Amino acid sequence: MAREDNRKGRDRDEAPEFQDRLVAINRVSKTVKGGKRFGFAALVVVGDQKGRVGYGKGKAKEVPEAIRKATEQAKRQMIRVPLREGRTLHHDVNGRHGAGKVVMRTAPQGTGIIAGGPMRAVFEMLGVQDVVAKSIGSQNPYNMIRATMDGLGKEASPRSVAQRRGKKVSEILPKEEA
Repeated sequence: MAREDNRKGRDRDEAPEFQDRLVAINRVSKTVKGGKRFGFAALVVVGDQKGRVGYGKGKAKEVPEAIRKATEQAKRQMIRVPLREGRTLHHDVNGRHGAGKVVMRTAPQGTGIIAGGPMRAVFEMLGVQDVVAKSIGSQNPYNMIRATMDGLGKEASPRSVAQRRGKKVSEILPKEEA
């Protein structure tokens, strides 16, 4: 019995392994008969910096409550992204949402994260260290993050491609010239 309680406690302790980044906060107002009611909308990106990332948005009358709601939603919507050597993307990929497009390119070691605000938050929470990214069309942080997540969802590892084609990983990867 004591062992089961200990295991449940460990699961609760593992949840804080996720880090979150507040990307945007907006003050929204609703006009009512007596004047205006103000609320807050928060956009949060959550990740474990080991290949899992998610985003969420929350609305509430108070900022901390909006952030909490956004963080909970982000944890529920996490996706796993395969990373090459745990530091960059396997291949170049494009993502889009509405009019917003993003181009994400793999980069050599030491490049760092070259990306704009909301995209940078996604890559930092994902655990990517080297990437070159460009946002085209939309500067809206919500749409930029959605386009980034769309592109990251298309990311495929050589192992998954080889398995899908029924080949070996060595047949999929380009030959290294000596």
